Amino acid sequence: MNKIVIAIDGYSSCGKSTLAKQLANALNYVFVDSGAMYRAITLYFLRNKIDNDNPQAVQQALQNISLTFKFNAAKESSDMYLNNENVEDLIREMQVSQNVSKVSTLKDVRVFAVAQQQQMGIAKGVVMDGRDIGTAVFPDAELKIFVTATIDVRVERRLKEMVEKNINTTREEVKKNLEERDFIDSTRAISPLKKADDAIVLDNSFLTREEQLTIALQWANEKIYSN
Repeated sequence: MNKIVIAIDGYSSCGKSTLAKQLANALNYVFVDSGAMYRAITLYFLRNKIDNDNPQAVQQALQNISLTFKFNAAKESSDMYLNNENVEDLIREMQVSQNVSKVSTLKDVRVFAVAQQQQMGIAKGVVMDGRDIGTAVFPDAELKIFVTATIDVRVERRLKEMVEKNINTTREEVKKNLEERDFIDSTRAISPLKKADDAIVLDNSFLTREEQLTIALQWANEKIYSN
């Protein structure tokens, strides 16, 4: 059986990571959360007060960043480590959410992250989610899925996630944050969020997790057994 690369792109809080994890588990593939990598970089920038407008400061900061994923047996998923510190919960906080799109627009940051992501996909058998996976990171991926959902559904999903993590916020703040991130991600000059020409659209607004997995798994198996 041939292994393939599966690229999953889409807007914030549309369920990309959930689907990517489901697919990786079902296929026994490696799951890579590219968004977590950008969030970890953002956390480092915030902690160290890096000036996003100073290219030299950005380049210097990136030289001091080490990103790794380590499997968490209790959660049965991988956590993001920044310089050997588990930052999985910290990178989900609102301060990081409010700054990650700005940091990820920086050319040096994207070059740094994309190089690592492409390295992870060399052996194939990888499911990676993000905003430019099918267009910039893996333009030759055998399966590309573009996930979407209505803004109201996305707001509810994001709010539920933050409440479960005891992060204090409001529905209005979440909606504003998502709309701002959509705009920044879609209009940035470097690797903007857009559907790859050969990507399949999956609108999961009214699908359960099980239903979306069934659909995506069928697409994946069609690609795997046709290669």
